[in-house]
Amino acid sequence: MSAPHIYRWDLDKTYLQTDFDSFGALLRTAFQKPADKTNVPGSAELLRELRVASAGHVLIYFVSGSPRQMRNVLAEKLRLDGIHFDGFILKDNLGNLLKGRFRALREQVGYKLPALLEARAEAPVEAEETLFGDDAERDAFVYSLYADLLARRVGRDVLAQVLDVAGVYPDSRALVMDTLLALPRQDPVRRILIHLDRKSPPVHFDVYGPRLVPVHNYFQAALVLYEDGRLQAEAVGRLGSVLIERYQFTLPMLLRSFQDVLRRGAMSYEAAGRLGEQARGLGIRGDVIDLFAREADERNVSLPPARPSELPDYPALLRRELERHRIEKLRRKQRRGWL
Repeated sequence: MSAPHIYRWDLDKTYLQTDFDSFGALLRTAFQKPADKTNVPGSAELLRELRVASAGHVLIYFVSGSPRQMRNVLAEKLRLDGIHFDGFILKDNLGNLLKGRFRALREQVGYKLPALLEARAEAPVEAEETLFGDDAERDAFVYSLYADLLARRVGRDVLAQVLDVAGVYPDSRALVMDTLLALPRQDPVRRILIHLDRKSPPVHFDVYGPRLVPVHNYFQAALVLYEDGRLQAEAVGRLGSVLIERYQFTLPMLLRSFQDVLRRGAMSYEAAGRLGEQARGLGIRGDVIDLFAREADERNVSLPPARPSELPDYPALLRRELERHRIEKLRRKQRRGWL
């Protein structure tokens, strides 16, 4: 039997609609009961479809910056959603506070990178991965760096520069270096999907290459996963129906999402045509199929140039990300009248 496919998900703003942009919002989140937590539309449904599509031959892990003290609440929320998961990594914020490591409360590279590497050490070498994150923190950066480190496309000298720029504490730094050294060279990360919670322009992520696809919603994610062979047409149709029936999406909204995925080259016209043909045999309304088929058949959306697979300059990219975060933080304070 082949190795299971691994799905690694962030939680806040990727699976759950979480507001941690202010202290008050953070407190409200901390005291929410499991049933009060709200999903990103389609996230739970997509996860369940991925489990079913593989006949259970997958591993699902959550790697989140939420504090460990929320484990029971978050685990219960996932149970209520019908999500079976194989692993759960949360941040030791209490330990960081007690040790006076205040920078670690917000810093993600020194937390998520070693967490991912340690988790990979437990995975079968031949197991491939799909990673889900969001644009609220630095998931795109950390996931891409993780993938390129495993494949040894990024050397230890560049990694050391990244850890310097991120301000990673010495023990976390040593953990990254030691864990990476113990791992064999491998290239398992097939796809990175970034949910655009902050409505970041997709072009912002072009620097990471075609492996990473930013998505406005999980219908777009389902289309990309269909392209990757991870979902069947029936699952894509079910997810689209769920978004309309439960989350106030409309058919024009889904059509625009489909157009956008084609326009950005995240789904091929060949796959789009194949999806339409398969949908016809599933009893999906003909008028709905025709709407989507016109986009695939008439080539209404011009094809973009192929995105290069150049290796990012990770230290420079992180400096840019940190500066962007600083500016966004100032703008949020200005909007709230704090400055």
